[in-house]
Amino acid sequence: MTTLYLAGTPEADALLARDPFALLTGMLLDQQVPMEKAFSGPAVIAERMGVDHLDPAAIAAYDPEAFAEIFSRTPAVHRFPGSMAERVQKVAAYVAEHYGNDAANIWADAGTGTELLKRLKALPGFGEQKAKIMVALLGKQIGVRPEGWREAAGDYGAEGATRSVADVVDADTLAQVRATKREIKRAAKA
Repeated sequence: MTTLYLAGTPEADALLARDPFALLTGMLLDQQVPMEKAFSGPAVIAERMGVDHLDPAAIAAYDPEAFAEIFSRTPAVHRFPGSMAERVQKVAAYVAEHYGNDAANIWADAGTGTELLKRLKALPGFGEQKAKIMVALLGKQIGVRPEGWREAAGDYGAEGATRSVADVVDADTLAQVRATKREIKRAAKA
C-alpha cells in the first residue's frame, strides 16, 4: 500500500492513501492554508460525517447547509469553510456523475498525461496549476504514470523537483518544498 506524508498524521495520511476521493479533496482544499491543514481536511470531514471514507455521491447529496456546518465547526476544515464546502460538493457531484462515483476512474484509464491533465482541469475548482500538481502527485507517489505524465505536469513533474506537495515524502522534503516556494515568492517580488 502507498504511504503518504501530506497531512502530518498517520490516520489522515492513511485515508488519503486508500481513498482516491479523499486525495482529490485534499488537493482541492490545498489553497490559502498550509498543506497539512488541506490534506488533513478529508479525515476531519470523514470523522464529522461518521464515515471511514468519502463517498462522492453521499457528499453531493448532503444538505448544503449541513455540509457547510461540518466545514465550519471549530477547528474549521478550511480558512474559507462555506465556499470550500460548496466546491467539495461540486467536485463530488462531478465524480459521481462522470466517473461512476469513483475518483480513481479519473486516472485509471487515462491513456496519456495530456488526457489525465485534461480530465483533472475539467473538475470544478481545478485550474491549470492545481491539475498539473495533481498529475505530478499521482505520478510520483501513487504510481499513475500514463505516457507523457511528466511533460503534462510541467515543472511539477521534474524528477528531483522540490516545488509542490507532489514532492513531499517526509519532513526533509517538506522543508525543501517550503524553501523553494519562499524563493519563488521572493524572486517574484524582486
